[in-house]
Amino acid sequence: MTTQATTQKTYVLDGTLLQACSCKAPCHCWVGDDPDGGRCDDLTAYHIDRGQINGIDVSGLSLVNVTQIPGNILAGNWRQVIFVDDRATPAQREAILNAFGGKLGGPLADLAKLVGEVVAVHSAPIEYRVEGGKGTLRVGNVLDAEMAPYTDATGKPTTIHDTVFSTIPDSPAYIAKASRNRVNIPEHGMTWEFSGRNAIQDTFDYEA
Repeated sequence: MTTQATTQKTYVLDGTLLQACSCKAPCHCWVGDDPDGGRCDDLTAYHIDRGQINGIDVSGLSLVNVTQIPGNILAGNWRQVIFVDDRATPAQREAILNAFGGKLGGPLADLAKLVGEVVAVHSAPIEYRVEGGKGTLRVGNVLDAEMAPYTDATGKPTTIHDTVFSTIPDSPAYIAKASRNRVNIPEHGMTWEFSGRNAIQDTFDYEA
């Protein structure tokens, strides 16, 4: 009798993403053009609905990256502050940082290689909601954002896909507009407030 061995994946992560930046909507970065004003101030939040990393269950937890992109997004050299859900145990926190930091390979490593400097990593309360097409995000008293997708004449969300850059490879992104995008991290030189600028909503399915 022949048995077939099953291989445990390093990580399997399913969830949703909220992103907002300083570019006018839709963001030029996704098609490889330079950002408005020559730089992009960005926040990207991941909420893991279901997931495991090296056998550690990380379901229900969130991660938020606050990023300064100094030029064309594909040139890298991003500067980043990371906020990890304060409900995570030490083992969950380490696993999430290893996966999203690129140490475990896969599609998350492709994104992580564009980061030139991780300025700081903080644990913080993260409020993440997507209800009725509207996304809201709050990280303690340092970040506050709200966004809603563009729609067609029938109310179907507008999507963008087959782009040169994406935070969610192989998935279409829902183009949105952020009515509020506020970040206040003066100790790391990250302070901004925008309204009516680009946002993205989507689901993700990362595996490695």
